[in-house]
Amino acid sequence: MKFKTGLMLGLAFVAGAGASSGIWSTGLPSFFLPAAAQDGKPEKDNNAETIRMLTLLGTVMDIVHSEYVQPITDKKLIGNALDGMVGELDPHSAYMNAQQLHDMQDEISGQFGGLGLQVQADSGHVRVVSPIDDTPGARAGIQPGDVITMVNNKSIADLTLDQAVRKMRGNPGTKITLTILRPKTGKTETITLTREIIHTQVVRSALYGRTAYLRLTEFDDSLEREMHKAYNQLRKKIAQTPEKTFNGVILDLRFNPGGKLDQAIAVSRDFIKEGEIVSIRGRHPENNQHWDAKGTDITNGLPIIVLVNAGSASASEIVSGALKDHHRAIIMGERTFGKGSVQTIIPIADQGALRLTTARYYTPSGRSIQGLGITPDIVVQATHDDDSAYSYHESDLAHVLTNIGSTTTKETLRQDLPAAAKTIPHLPPEKWPAYDPKKPETDFQLQQALHLLNMMTTTPVEGAHK
Repeated sequence: MKFKTGLMLGLAFVAGAGASSGIWSTGLPSFFLPAAAQDGKPEKDNNAETIRMLTLLGTVMDIVHSEYVQPITDKKLIGNALDGMVGELDPHSAYMNAQQLHDMQDEISGQFGGLGLQVQADSGHVRVVSPIDDTPGARAGIQPGDVITMVNNKSIADLTLDQAVRKMRGNPGTKITLTILRPKTGKTETITLTREIIHTQVVRSALYGRTAYLRLTEFDDSLEREMHKAYNQLRKKIAQTPEKTFNGVILDLRFNPGGKLDQAIAVSRDFIKEGEIVSIRGRHPENNQHWDAKGTDITNGLPIIVLVNAGSASASEIVSGALKDHHRAIIMGERTFGKGSVQTIIPIADQGALRLTTARYYTPSGRSIQGLGITPDIVVQATHDDDSAYSYHESDLAHVLTNIGSTTTKETLRQDLPAAAKTIPHLPPEKWPAYDPKKPETDFQLQQALHLLNMMTTTPVEGAHK
């Protein structure tokens, strides 16, 4: 695969799923401009200090090279320096050497066995951000926030995230044992999984009564096309029933870790007829961009409920943020992850590439969700014993990017929610059955969304597809 400079919204690494690249833009950033201060204004040049620090770097390399307990190459030392230089900036920036870039190509082409876990470095740990639907990790019950401490009974505490991910890859059909620490309970669990080629079904759909259900699992190149296909199939199915029309749409973005910016924009445009969808702002004002709606609503104005949780990140947050700001949908579930930054893939000849954070994105109201996430209009927890103190979000990461540039950091409470919204419970009953992905009746959040739509639309909805 040929890499160009591009924008991406996916999280840093995937243990067994395709890494997300983004829409391509032109031109490379200027690497030789003065460093930018927090307010975006260049700091005063200090060439003497720069030369002094570069000399210090060379001196330390010389000392380590000659005095370290065992021989070590300059290549290794410089690689370590590059990793630290970029990796300490924020959780999503990284230097990728040629081998790591090759591994990323393998991920995208699917030529490896994996587990289907979206993972992120966190203060020296490997933490699960989101399991991907119908993969070994999801089927084993691994949850967002779980910390992977051992692979095949060997600690990964001293490994980089990339090294740990490599250990989790392997030939399809081979077994791997993970030791998981679950912060919520403080207990460890050993889980044996079988690696698979990860073929993600990006859209899952169902017709629940008169409600069209669309589950989006990640924002890859085919997402909007697959969503249209699934929605049209549901239209044909509802047309064959006595009801003939939908009463609403449920857009399920739970555990969707993000992906491509252009797909997030395209999906938002399918439900929002006018106004801004999202904007991005970076260090150089000439590179700032915004995207608007194009007069389309594939539902013809049907009510929409969007389901989100802490595993809903980046591109998922663009869609839910746009739908929320335009009051086009009711957001239900739990606070989202809070990744409001954009990364650019910058190739460096044959030496690898940089994945560099180059912009923050802003919802239509001008709000950055970086480190904050999106708060649902109606908070509904998945289980009775959920505790938000154990949820895992962007703000929990080390070196997290600051939240600046917003016109407001506070979300305005909706005043136009239907009266029926007040009847939705925030917690499932004590004896609610354990969640089984094959049994939608055990999904408390989904059931509340269906219940609300049924209460909102007890009569046929004007503008629904005939």
